[in-house]
Amino acid sequence: MIEPVNIDEKPKEACGVFGIRSRELAGELAQRTYFGLYALQHRGQEAAGIAVSDGERTLAMRDSGLVSHVFDERRLASLESGHLALGHVRYSTTGSASWENSQPEFLGRGETNVVLAHNGNLVNAPELREELVAEGFEFNSTSDTALIGASVVRELDKGASVGEAVGAAMRGLAGAYSVGMVIGDKLVAFRDPHGFRPLCIGVVEGGYAVSSETCGLDITGAEFLREVEPGEVVVIGDGGIESYRAEGLPEGQRQALCVFEYVYFARPDSHIGGQEVAGSRERMGGILAEEAPAEADVVIPVPDSGIPAATGYSRRSGIPFAEGLIKNRYVGRTFIQPTEGMRQLGLRLKLNPLPSVIEGQRVVVIDDSIVRGNTSRKLVELLFEAGAREVHFRVSSPPVSGPCYYGIDMDTPDQLVGANYTVEEIREQIGATSLSYLSTEGMVAATRQRKGSLCRACFDGEYPTTGTSTKFSLEAKPYAASARAPGGK
Repeated sequence: MIEPVNIDEKPKEACGVFGIRSRELAGELAQRTYFGLYALQHRGQEAAGIAVSDGERTLAMRDSGLVSHVFDERRLASLESGHLALGHVRYSTTGSASWENSQPEFLGRGETNVVLAHNGNLVNAPELREELVAEGFEFNSTSDTALIGASVVRELDKGASVGEAVGAAMRGLAGAYSVGMVIGDKLVAFRDPHGFRPLCIGVVEGGYAVSSETCGLDITGAEFLREVEPGEVVVIGDGGIESYRAEGLPEGQRQALCVFEYVYFARPDSHIGGQEVAGSRERMGGILAEEAPAEADVVIPVPDSGIPAATGYSRRSGIPFAEGLIKNRYVGRTFIQPTEGMRQLGLRLKLNPLPSVIEGQRVVVIDDSIVRGNTSRKLVELLFEAGAREVHFRVSSPPVSGPCYYGIDMDTPDQLVGANYTVEEIREQIGATSLSYLSTEGMVAATRQRKGSLCRACFDGEYPTTGTSTKFSLEAKPYAASARAPGGK
């Protein structure tokens, strides 16, 4: 059997969270959540799920695959009407890509139950799991999401209010977490004190929605209200929004929004930190043109994520922009090669050059990142085969030189080309005429955020926390089955 071949070496996205509470829209919340998840599909393609609740009874459906594969009209209709809904799209960063690890996840003990969806990664997951298991909690998943839910349930069992329970639970969590949660009749949203991952609030008819990105609000007809602040707990009920600050968190924690949201992860039409992502990427390309000019005839992007930066590079440099690579948007990250002899054609199934644009030209090709370098090398080969005289490779971010512990499935340092080779050595490996990266200073300037408010650890090694984690850290030993089966309560 021929093994699956990965044709996309980009860092794998964090997950996407969408929640909505509205009595006025009861009966259509599953559909609205479906559309919200559809807008967030870029953040995770391994699994999708939706839970709908009337405050007492919760029904859910989740499965492996894309949102459009998991749900159709019949399945959405099977989710009974309620005025609370919570959805999730997943890419696994802690725990394997199994059905048990799909979300939303149910956690319960006694009469206390919560439903939650999580974007991020805890760096203290193994220690927290041991602590919770010792207190009688049981888990059927190997993701860290269940640990967040159990931490909240533990505080609710003590008689704390919803806001107090979440705030107290946050004191035991370390790392990245932007969470949507249904607790009884409340929709809750909270974000770690560093604010690693985005989370925002919108206004809908008769209520509110929460979403990992503003694009999830736009597609569902919600009007953007504001972002959930780092360290904030938002509780949404019939009386509107209540906001709490999690007290007693460790001192000295700085805000650290992942800069890769601006570089690659977030959708271009989303707004994060008051900035449209597409504008930040265009500015990255413009600054890159100043830092790394090239004598060339045409600028082409690696679609789709390289398009805004290539536009900025073209405008700043005066070199004409053209689409020289045509993308097949129906090819996923991994596919099965029909024969061994076709293995070399892998990249062509996703990208094919236009000789009419490339032949005889000095080409500047813009990509947002280089991780391992294999795809970049094949791309340069394609461009030369299409008749390019020169291929000047420009990257609209710095070299990726370190792993991520905060919700990105980033390779270990030995697999990161930027951690082991100089720029000139990488240029030789990929076969480009020249190679240049955007500086860290240029990248930060393009976001229009303060340098100290961004996490840049995978680029410069300045990690905001001391803890680390691995994707399969919770799968080292067997655990007992959960007392609460997914699908309802």
